[in-house]
Amino acid sequence: MTAKRIDRDYPSSNNFSAVKRRKDLDFPHETTLEDDDGGAINLLSLLLQCAEYVATDHLPEASTLLSEISEICSPFGSSPERVVAYFAQALQARVISSYLSAACAPLSDSPLQSQRIFAALQTFNSVSPLIKFSHFTANQAIFEALDGEDSVHIIDLDVMQGLQWPGLFHILASRRQKLRSIRITGFGPSSDLLASTGRRLSDFAASLSLPFEFHPIEGKIGNVSHQLGTRPGEAVVVHWMHHGLYDVTGSDLDTLEIIQRLKPNLITMVEQELSCYDDGGSCFLGRFVEALHYYSALFDALGDGLGEESGERFTVEQIVFGTEIRNIVGGKRRMVMRWKEELSRVGFRPVSLRGNPATQAGLLLGMLPWSGYTLVEENGALRLGWKDLSLLNASAWQPQPSD
Repeated sequence: MTAKRIDRDYPSSNNFSAVKRRKDLDFPHETTLEDDDGGAINLLSLLLQCAEYVATDHLPEASTLLSEISEICSPFGSSPERVVAYFAQALQARVISSYLSAACAPLSDSPLQSQRIFAALQTFNSVSPLIKFSHFTANQAIFEALDGEDSVHIIDLDVMQGLQWPGLFHILASRRQKLRSIRITGFGPSSDLLASTGRRLSDFAASLSLPFEFHPIEGKIGNVSHQLGTRPGEAVVVHWMHHGLYDVTGSDLDTLEIIQRLKPNLITMVEQELSCYDDGGSCFLGRFVEALHYYSALFDALGDGLGEESGERFTVEQIVFGTEIRNIVGGKRRMVMRWKEELSRVGFRPVSLRGNPATQAGLLLGMLPWSGYTLVEENGALRLGWKDLSLLNASAWQPQPSD
C-alpha cells in the first residue's frame, strides 16, 4: 500500500479576486477541470463570478450569468460541464429563495426522498469504492474491538438499507467464540424502510446461524426521548457515516450527550473531508470554493470508470452528489460540531486503524477495478482520496481508560 499525504491549500475566502486570477483555481490538472480550448476555464470563471454575485446579493447579475451557464453546460456532458451544471442549479435555487425571502428547502428526509437516495446509494456502492471503504474499515475496527465479547449491541445512527452489516456478520460468524446475541438499533426516517431493512438483516443473520435482533427507531438520535435499551454485559458500538444528503442526528448537543451517556466500547465514524458544513466563521464563498474542489474530484473519479452516457453515473450524480451540492450551496446550514474535538473533550480517545484495518483496506482497493484512489494513514485515521484530494476520513474512538 502506498501512503501519500494529501494536503489542500484553498484560496482565502475573503480574497475572491485572487481566486479568479489563478487560472487553475488550485485544481490539480490531472484530477479535475482540464482546459479544452479554454472552455472549462471559462465555465469556472462564470460560475465563480456568479457565486460572488450571490454572496454580495447582486441577484439580477447572478441570474443573467446563470442563464448563460445553462446554455453552455449540461449534466450529461463532460465531467467539467456536469460539475458546473449542478453547482449552477444549486446557485439558482439560492437565488430563487432569496427573491422569495425564504430559506431554501431544508435537508430532505421524507420517506419518498429517502427511498430514492437509498436506491442511488446502492448504485454508488456498485460503481465506486467510497462506500465499500466506509463499511469495510468500520467493520474491521468493530471486529477487533469485539474480541472476547459474546454479546454486542450496534447503534447505527443512519442504518439506511443496512448494506454494511452482512459483511460484519460474515466475519463474526467465523469467530471461534460464538456470539450469544447481536443486536442492531437502527435509526431512519421511515418505519416502512426500517422494517424492510430489519427483515433483510434478520434473514441474512439466520442464514449464518447468528442470534440476531433488529430494533428500528423512526427519527433521529438527537431527538429521542427514551433510553436505547442497553443490556448488562453487552458491548455497545455506535456507528455513524456522515454525509450531506439529509440531517441524520437532529440536535448535535443532545446527540453528544446521549453518546456520552451510552458509554460505548467503540465509536466508528466516516466523515467527508469537507469543512463547509461548519458555518462558524466561514463565508459562503469559502464554502463554495471548497465544495467545488471536492465535488470536482468526485465527478472526475466517477467519470474515470463510467462513460458520459452511463445511466448509473447520471443517477449517482443527480441524486447523491446533486443533493449534497444543493444542501451546501442552497442556503444557510445550522452550526455543525467538530466531532473529533468534541469526542476528545467528553472523554473519548482515537483508536489507531494503522494495523489490520489499514492493511485490509489497502487489499480491498487493490482488488477493485478502479485506479487513481489513494489510501493514507494519518494520526491513526484512514483517508481515502482521489489522486491528490482527500475524500473520506475513517476513525474509531474508545473511552479514555479510567484512573
